[in-house]
Amino acid sequence: MPSVIPDSYRDLLDRPLIAALATTMPDKTIQVTPVWCSYDGTHVIVNATPDRQKHNNMRDRPNVTLMVFDPDNQFRYLEVRGIVEEITAEGGGESMNELSLQYTGKPKRYGIEAPPRAELERLLYKIKPLKATYQG
Repeated sequence: MPSVIPDSYRDLLDRPLIAALATTMPDKTIQVTPVWCSYDGTHVIVNATPDRQKHNNMRDRPNVTLMVFDPDNQFRYLEVRGIVEEITAEGGGESMNELSLQYTGKPKRYGIEAPPRAELERLLYKIKPLKATYQG
């Protein structure tokens, strides 16, 4: 089955761009969080610790939306609506280090002095894209 994300927009998930992750709060309001992400050709993957509100939101209400804008063209963007198919600790720490290297040039602890939550277990959230909207 072909991906709903066109190849011509995949660069927005492959480049170190901040994505806006929208999740649903318990009271049905929306929480939007800036996140680092990656794309494995099947899932958009984000990484977090279990003490974050976005963790509770994705665990309890797995429908999410991510949006990434192209900093080189303000009219070019990719919106991905999907469902969190899997939450796993397997590969969580390694993924965080890879993202840190990609986004900051430093392989560990976000490339900065680690806050206390850096010692918590890192989780991967595998988001299956169900619909993509794009422009530009």
